Amino acid sequence: MNLETLTQWYDFTGKTAVVTGGAGVLGGEMACALIGLGANVAVLDRNTEIPAAYKQPMASGPGSYLVVQGDVLQREVLETAVQQIMAAYGRIDILINAAGGNHPQATTAVDNPFFDLSQEALGFVFDLNIMGVILPSQVIGKIMAEQGAGVILNISSMNALRPLTRIPAYSAAKAGVSNFTQWLAVHMAQEYNPQIRVNALAPGFFIGKQNEALLLNKDGSLTARGQQIVSHTPLGRFGRADELLGTVLWLLSPASQFVTGIVVPVDGGFSAFSGV
Repeated sequence: MNLETLTQWYDFTGKTAVVTGGAGVLGGEMACALIGLGANVAVLDRNTEIPAAYKQPMASGPGSYLVVQGDVLQREVLETAVQQIMAAYGRIDILINAAGGNHPQATTAVDNPFFDLSQEALGFVFDLNIMGVILPSQVIGKIMAEQGAGVILNISSMNALRPLTRIPAYSAAKAGVSNFTQWLAVHMAQEYNPQIRVNALAPGFFIGKQNEALLLNKDGSLTARGQQIVSHTPLGRFGRADELLGTVLWLLSPASQFVTGIVVPVDGGFSAFSGV
């Protein structure tokens, strides 16, 4: 092994990546990193407005990007979006399933007890987090099978390992993502090609639009829930989205070419801490 080989591992020039939920906080950071390392990135999202924080990094290259309107819960819409991507780039080497989220009505509260959680809200959370991973993996995984190579990276959650209070559907759905990651890794390697790898991240606690109100007060101080999380995180803080990138790039690159079917916590030590 020499330095040139190590450097080449993280050169994504000529590779095409699809990032579902690519207009979100975590997906946007991953898209920017890949473009910066030479990849062509298709940002697939229901919202085609790229946040201002990502526009300049995406436009700076050296890779390119394409914004494609798509819904990970509608297979026909997803297939049309993938046709656009294939027409632009000719192949898909990487799929990052970053689309996901919770729903306020699927979260328990004093005025919204578990017994009264909306069936529609629960269904929304399960569909978005489970079907929103399975459907893109079917559509794009088929292309990878035909190509004979590819990498799929799913976004699970710390909730899959240690379910948090108040969010039963999200925790259960993310546990399903972790399980599906292991299943798909075996299936793709055994049934199609061992050059197709499937792994997942289990991020700890990162502040985004969906959880900001639960973790931070309007003045920026920690809520009681936010304080509980930080107190149980040995590194003593929330993570930053860019702190996922080292693990992301490792799992997408040839540096992890003998790694498939794993779920990697990036959590500041949360999953290692018993609380005492």
